[in-house]
Formats: sequence, structure tokens, C-alpha cells
Amino acid sequence: MRVFRVAAMIALWTGPAFAQMPNLNLLQDNTPPKTDEQREQEQATDKAYKESLKKIPDAKAANAKAPPAKTTTATKSKTKTSSAPN
Repeated sequence: MRVFRVAAMIALWTGPAFAQMPNLNLLQDNTPPKTDEQREQEQATDKAYKESLKKIPDAKAANAKAPPAKTTTATKSKTKTSSAPN
């Protein structure tokens, strides 16, 4: 019975708070349709962007010209380990 009372109290407390929340529709699209000029301008901007991307050199080609890194061979010193019985 105590659980029922607690559940009823919570429902009564959260009811007014839920009623005060604004009604948000995040999927609604209120933007007006684009005009022909806006579409043409957007296409010209996209085309200029794609052309500028073609002018950037490949990163692989720049790395291929670099000499290989120097490698040093580390010599391992051999140490004798004594095995003592426990």
C-alpha cells in the first residue's frame, strides 16, 4: 500500500511539470524552398569547392619522396641469470 501511495504522489508532482514543457517538433522543416538563384549559387559553390580539392597534392606522393628513417640496431647485452633453488 505504501508503494502505491508513493507512486501516486510522484505522478501528482510530475503532472504539472510535464504540462509546462514546450511542444518541440525537431523534425519539422520551416525553411522556405530555395529559389533558382540560390540553387545555382549553391551548385557554383560546390563546383568551386570540388575543383579546389583537386588542386591539393596527394599526401602519399609527398611522403614517398622522403628518405627512409635511419634505423639503429641495438645490441642486447647478455646477462647471466643465476637460478637459485627456493
